[in-house]
Amino acid sequence: MDRIDRKLLELLQRDASRTNADLAEKIGLAPSSCLRRVRRLRKTGVIDRIVAILNPAKAGRTLKAVVTVELKLHGEQHMRRFLDFATRENAVSQAYAVTGQTDVILILRLRDTEELNAVCERLFEDQSNVTRFYTMLVRRTAKDDTAISM
Repeated sequence: MDRIDRKLLELLQRDASRTNADLAEKIGLAPSSCLRRVRRLRKTGVIDRIVAILNPAKAGRTLKAVVTVELKLHGEQHMRRFLDFATRENAVSQAYAVTGQTDVILILRLRDTEELNAVCERLFEDQSNVTRFYTMLVRRTAKDDTAISM
């Protein structure tokens, strides 16, 4: 990956709806060269997927919660079972197995506290392998960026 690839990736991360002609112009490449590079980046998996990022408030998901989860039973199979269960929950937008005192961190996008309570019951109170969980509601977002620094 060279300087041109990194510049292409920066532009695409900010706005993936850009046309190939616009990308080529901004980079200073011929459109055919630009298209070849983008196709290669997709084929090699550097570009994982192209998505639309929604405005949470306009999508009706104004409440964001960060939940730390401690499991009773450890080991790969127990972690995998919980993560599989948690990721089937629509409100879970991100799920991470982590090191340290906490086993799992979940990021939830919710309509309201009623939905939060229902999700917590399904994920944690009915789940026999959860020792404890802590829920933190996000009051203010200082940065919420999907771009990876190139």
